[in-house]
Amino acid sequence: MLAKIYRPAKTAMQSGKAATKRWRLEFASNIAPHTEALMGWLSSADPSGQVKLSFATKEEAIAFARAHNIPHQVTKPEEPKRVIKAYGDNFAFRRREPWSH
Repeated sequence: MLAKIYRPAKTAMQSGKAATKRWRLEFASNIAPHTEALMGWLSSADPSGQVKLSFATKEEAIAFARAHNIPHQVTKPEEPKRVIKAYGDNFAFRRREPWSH
């Protein structure tokens, strides 16, 4: 059972980066989910797909996986590139599309 170690990206509902500082260890499911006949929901017989462990650092997550002989894959986070904006740019002459309400 392969474990994925990564740092989650911020959700669309966040403006801050508070939930993105911790590293997460998740297990990949070996069994494909199937559709339940009565309700049509997806379900799986693999309970390890629900296990999500959080760690303060990447090294702690790797050490945990190695201590418990869990094969793991580390995904490095991509840092978002910052776009410097100013309020005056809304009214700049070089603006490609006109600013309106």
